[in-house]
Amino acid sequence: MLKKIRIIVAWIVFVAALLLVLDLTGALHTYLGWIAKVQLIPAILATSAAALVFVGLLTLIFGRLYCSILCPTGIMQDGISWLSARRKGKKARFSYSKPLTWLRWTVLVVVLAAGILGINAVVSLFDPWAIFGRTASLLEPVVEGVASYAVYPREVYIKSGIVFATAIVTLIVIAILSWRKGRTWCNTICPVGTLLGAVSLAAPFRIRFNEAKCTKCGLCEKNCKSSCIDSKAQKIDQTRCVVCLDCLDKCKFDALHYSACAPVSASEPEKKSGSAAEPAPSKGINRRNFLAVAAVFAVTNTVKAQQLTVDGGLADIEDKKRPDRKTPVTPPGSGDAKHLQTHCTACQLCVTACPNNVLRPSSRLQTLMQPEMTYERGYCRPECVECSEVCPTGAIKRITPADKTAISIGNANWIEANCVVNRDNVPCTECERHCPTKAITLIPRDPADPKSLKIPTIDNTKCIGCGACEHLCPARPFSAIYVEGNVTHHTV
Repeated sequence: MLKKIRIIVAWIVFVAALLLVLDLTGALHTYLGWIAKVQLIPAILATSAAALVFVGLLTLIFGRLYCSILCPTGIMQDGISWLSARRKGKKARFSYSKPLTWLRWTVLVVVLAAGILGINAVVSLFDPWAIFGRTASLLEPVVEGVASYAVYPREVYIKSGIVFATAIVTLIVIAILSWRKGRTWCNTICPVGTLLGAVSLAAPFRIRFNEAKCTKCGLCEKNCKSSCIDSKAQKIDQTRCVVCLDCLDKCKFDALHYSACAPVSASEPEKKSGSAAEPAPSKGINRRNFLAVAAVFAVTNTVKAQQLTVDGGLADIEDKKRPDRKTPVTPPGSGDAKHLQTHCTACQLCVTACPNNVLRPSSRLQTLMQPEMTYERGYCRPECVECSEVCPTGAIKRITPADKTAISIGNANWIEANCVVNRDNVPCTECERHCPTKAITLIPRDPADPKSLKIPTIDNTKCIGCGACEHLCPARPFSAIYVEGNVTHHTV
């Protein structure tokens, strides 16, 4: 019963985390945002006392249960391992392996050092929540394509080749390890697993042998996906045990118990007449749920949304190109570039949540895969604060729409040669008309001629860097107005 409860809770959390990352409604974070906030590394970066106390107490009392019911990457590994067993027809395919302690602690020290030094690109490569976020974001084009095909036309595209490649490589590595050896990533590489494993040594609740009943048949060891049970020595490596309870389910002799104290040993092993039949494997709701989720994953990726064109598709409009910004534009609420760099784990939650298509993962080495703003496909609408509401680490602090309209994240700059007024000698008022803060005013190009065409002048004391002018500028391929980021945000 304990195992069934654990599996049901784990898959509920996994599906909820998947829905959170792929949220098309923009509202699920209100109900499911807690899943991201109780992940260990985001909780540390956000200095969330409540989340840290919760995870700490859970591990101190029950062992590494966090890894089995709250970590989506861990649950994903369980699913892949289960599929491998079904595919190969093997249920007992593992064996005890000695812990690679040197590797586990080396990875943990490197990640901790990188976090202290503010090199979060390294942290993001090993953070299990960031790994899951990037992996789940691979499904975003498929999900958006299906939704847009059924509801409204929308162009579907890959937001970042770097994130896509990193996610694919990480998924392949984890999938191969899980397919062959179960929880190898968790118990050999994952820094969160290493840290929680050390804490779990103090946990009173743990899986224990009843040595009097144990026949050393090795069935528990062969079914331990963490490879942490030495059946011959009747020992369990508690630092690697994720409390999946598979061994309890497989033991024919009731020789394993999950309890706070050692089981009472009988003077002799209990013997029952007749052969003890191995209990039938549980076919609970969890496995059917997993197959349902896998079916969603396998939805054909050939579905393409119809491209929405501003003129009904009658003209061939050249795509805008990203300008070469000397200073990246960071999201409102991030405060400054340094704060974002040292707190963001590049989980992609803000990127997938952005309804305006302005957030993209960075390709710069120092801020690799962290969000930057660019305005080729939209602009940052003053009333939208989605990214600040979904960020689990505090890299983007929560703000209100009223706060946002007063935060300057960048300044607009006019490129005279690109402007259609100068280049094509035609009138244009797009930048002035769409500026939400009235920072742009049109003035005569020739002050001496009252009938002169008008060109923009920018009051950067009013500009908030929303990018409306850049996005809506008709100049192609580069806009005549582009936004340079502010290293430190300020109020206007």
